Amino acid sequence: MKILIADDDPQILRALRVTLTARGYQIVTAANGTEAINRGIEHHPDIYVLDLGMPELDGIDVIQGLRGWTQAPILVVSGRTGAADKVEALDAGADDYVTKPFSIDELLARLRALTRRVPSQESQPVVVMADITIDLAAKSLRRKTAKGSEIIRLTPTEWQVLELLVRNAGKLVTRRSLLQDIWGSEHVTDSGYLRLYISQLRKKIEPDPKQPRYLMTESGMGYRFVPDEV
Repeated sequence: MKILIADDDPQILRALRVTLTARGYQIVTAANGTEAINRGIEHHPDIYVLDLGMPELDGIDVIQGLRGWTQAPILVVSGRTGAADKVEALDAGADDYVTKPFSIDELLARLRALTRRVPSQESQPVVVMADITIDLAAKSLRRKTAKGSEIIRLTPTEWQVLELLVRNAGKLVTRRSLLQDIWGSEHVTDSGYLRLYISQLRKKIEPDPKQPRYLMTESGMGYRFVPDEV
C-alpha cells in the first residue's frame, strides 16, 4: 500500500514516514502543494495524506487538482479546526479530515478505513481502440502487429498527459488543469507545452495524426480523449 504524505513541516513528514514505514506502508513525501501533485502523477499512491496550509499550492487546490484524474482516497491532516475548513475540504473531494495535534492510533484507524475503499488493480481502466491497448494498471501502451504486439514507448511526461486524458475519457480536460497538474501552477499559461506533447502522442497512437479521432482538441478550452466505446 503506497501513501503520499504532503506537509510543509519536515518534522511531521519525518515522523509519519518512520511510523508508517514500520507498519508496512510504502511512503512518498512532498513538502508543498505543487510537489504533491507532481509526486502523485509520478507515483500513483493508493492514499493521499494532505495538509491544507502548504506553500505554492494550498491543500484545497491540491485536492481539486488530484480529483481531476484520480479517485484515490484523500485524508486531510490539518491544524485548521474550523467547521468551514472541514466542509470546504470535504466538498473539494477529500474523504476524511483529522485535526492537528492527532494521535497515531487515530491516524492509523482512519487509514485502515480508507484502505478498504482503495480499488483493486482489476478496476484500473484498460482501453482498447483499434490496434492500440492502453493499460493504466500496468502503465503500458501496446500496438497489435502481425507477429503479436509491440510496446509503444512514451516519455514520462507523455504518459502523464495521456493518463490524465484517459482517466477522464469523454470529458473535456482544460489546458489549465493539465498544465497545473503536470508542470505546476507557474506554467498554467504555457500552452506550448501541451501542443508539443499532444502532437507527439498523436504520432504514436492515432491512425492519422493530422486527422485525430482519439485525442481531440476543443478549441480555446482544452482536450478530450474519445475512445471507440464512448
